[in-house]
Amino acid sequence: MPGMCRNIRPLNNFEPPATSDEVHAAALQYVRKVAGTTKPSAANQAAFDKAVAEIAHVTAHLLDDLVTTGPKKDRTVEAAKARARAAERYGRPA
Repeated sequence: MPGMCRNIRPLNNFEPPATSDEVHAAALQYVRKVAGTTKPSAANQAAFDKAVAEIAHVTAHLLDDLVTTGPKKDRTVEAAKARARAAERYGRPA
């Protein structure tokens, strides 16, 4: 399942800060990659959900504890840069 983690985006040092939904989405992508599946079986669903919740919790604490000296990044500017990189990579207009 190559590329599953491409949806995990840096979450530190943004204004406004990362939302709990963004943290959860990153945790979900991580667990999917480690588990090797995007949809766990019924037998594994509880373990999968527990892992996502725990990783999201730890990630939120990490983001709270990180110290950054650089200026906060603007989400709209970073999104525009990402669109421009994708357009260049895939040969499409941004």
